[in-house]
Amino acid sequence: MVLTESESELEAGDAAPDFELEGVDGTTYSLESFADNEALLVVFTCNHCPYAQAKFDLLNDLSTEYDDVAIVGINPNDAEEYPDDSFEAMQTYVDDGTIDYDAYLRDESQAVARAYGAVCTPDPFLFARSDGEFQLVYHGRLDDALNPDDEPTRFHIREAIDAVLAGEEVDLEWQPSQGCSIKWKDD
Repeated sequence: MVLTESESELEAGDAAPDFELEGVDGTTYSLESFADNEALLVVFTCNHCPYAQAKFDLLNDLSTEYDDVAIVGINPNDAEEYPDDSFEAMQTYVDDGTIDYDAYLRDESQAVARAYGAVCTPDPFLFARSDGEFQLVYHGRLDDALNPDDEPTRFHIREAIDAVLAGEEVDLEWQPSQGCSIKWKDD
């Protein structure tokens, strides 16, 4: 378990770093793929981390409930050292319905995770579409459950999404994400 401040250079109002990543459905996605949405929730996540697993249902629910928000999971983990996070395993999680986001993408090079400053799984970044680009409005915890077995009583991400869709400022403290550290490749 890691409870850590993000090393992200992204601050409120910053544009989302663009990417081109393959999804488990065989499609290559970029920010432009989600241009019709009012908001974009990018969550760095994986298959094997118990903290990430504990949030699968929440992210699936968000994907179903919010038509104007794209929920995108990005798995940056080193799949050689952690085979449960391989592209094939990701496909299995989607095929069996465990993961049902708008897109589940593989960050093989880990360049996208580094560009966003992601540090753990799950690590969520919420962007609102403004002036033709996605701008960061929230980076922090999905909810107040600090351990995988805890039941959340407050859903920070729902509050943030609801504010964006209502055209309001997101008025939440950006608390550090909590989860397993990203499994970086040895450079």
